[in-house]
Amino acid sequence: MCGRYATTRSAGDLSGLFEAYDETGGRLGPDHNVAPTDPVPLVRLDAEGRRALSAGRWGLVPHWAASTTGAARMINARAETVATSRAYARSFARRRCLVPADGWYEWVRSPAGRQAYFMTPRDASVLAFAGIWSPRRLPDGGELLTFSVLTTAAVGELAEVHDRMPLLLPPERRAAWLAPTEDPAALLDPPPPGWLAGLEIRPVGPAVGDVRNDGPGLIERVPLPGDRTPEEMTLF
Repeated sequence: MCGRYATTRSAGDLSGLFEAYDETGGRLGPDHNVAPTDPVPLVRLDAEGRRALSAGRWGLVPHWAASTTGAARMINARAETVATSRAYARSFARRRCLVPADGWYEWVRSPAGRQAYFMTPRDASVLAFAGIWSPRRLPDGGELLTFSVLTTAAVGELAEVHDRMPLLLPPERRAAWLAPTEDPAALLDPPPPGWLAGLEIRPVGPAVGDVRNDGPGLIERVPLPGDRTPEEMTLF
């Protein structure tokens, strides 16, 4: 999975969709081009076991890290090794979260050049990436939440775009991902093929390649080289 995704729903919408109270304090806005270390929404269980919509920074900082400088290299955790990794195992066992997203981006190289794609539900529903989080005390006494997205081997048509994909959680698996369990490894199965068939692999323009760009135009479908418009097709 490449390091870009989109999350554009408001805190109010996400609180309702995930049945969580909002503790983001109005700090987050729509982002069509999330990049490493950006602040974004995540859903976690608080100390009392309630669902909270929180602001987290993409790129997990392990509890033992001396600083946050390596966060950009910790945006993804492999599902195959997350339970044994020194950096991720503690969070995987105790601090799992949902990462709301509209979809994610990948790039494919071809003789025609580098083409960006946006993977998103055809019905415009919200995705939930499987995530893990870690708290970090700040010098001013505040707390920074950092997180990683779990990735797994791509399946079906998604494998034609990239060999990895985020571990996607269908709605019926989200409560179990958040809940305490003695066997979190049992939660790592990929989503069923029938559910994945509801995803669109949408070609989008090159502007998403620049992290300074944002806005709904980034996720709009563009024609692939060689595609014909409906008007052109009527000529034959």
